[in-house]
Amino acid sequence: MAEGIFERAVRSFWEVREQQKAKQIAEGKADAGTRGSVTGGAHLDALTELIVDHFVEVLNYPRSAIRLGRSAELPGYYRPTKQWDLVVTDGNQLVAAIELKSQVGSFGNNFNNRTEEAIGSAVDLRRAIDRGLLGPARPWLGYLFLLEDIDGSTQPAKKDFKPRFPADSAFAGRPSYAERYRLLCKRLLEDGLYDAACFVLAPKSPHQPIRQLDDELTYSRFIESLTQHVKNEPGL
Repeated sequence: MAEGIFERAVRSFWEVREQQKAKQIAEGKADAGTRGSVTGGAHLDALTELIVDHFVEVLNYPRSAIRLGRSAELPGYYRPTKQWDLVVTDGNQLVAAIELKSQVGSFGNNFNNRTEEAIGSAVDLRRAIDRGLLGPARPWLGYLFLLEDIDGSTQPAKKDFKPRFPADSAFAGRPSYAERYRLLCKRLLEDGLYDAACFVLAPKSPHQPIRQLDDELTYSRFIESLTQHVKNEPGL
């Protein structure tokens, strides 16, 4: 898959945010700050559709097998259900479940929430899979995270850690939020919570390059992992 297609999908993230904000202002429904560009939803639709197209055009799944948003609800183990962002099924078998998340600004306030969400969703679904609630085959779990590329996310954090016990050495030196998210994604894979993760830094300016900081966390690796799993896992 051409990297240019992926980059266009990432660029559309900012275009959709601005369109949503302008629409809400025109309708007199503008939320405080940048909230209006988030509450409209759909800002990751282009990336979602990119993955949908891969299932349909490369992996030969019908669009009827793909569920998005509210229709992508799956059973959990620690809670009755959880709504994923993209789910693919084949009869009574879960083929894949994917989370697509983003963060713009408010990095210090939201990092822990995003971390807990990513870990909790995977652990909950993995336990449900182990209990046979989603079919006999092992489904593929993916996590895609888009972070605003701006000084606040890429420069060293302003606050020092002050835990009761020493923090992990990987977090020494006030790492940026971009580095923290990179580590989060790497460790989600190392611990087997997700089968693949994609982490991308997306600048608002169309003149700045889109960056993928880690070779293991690129979109091409993400799609390659998905493709190999679906083709090689018995029962999928």
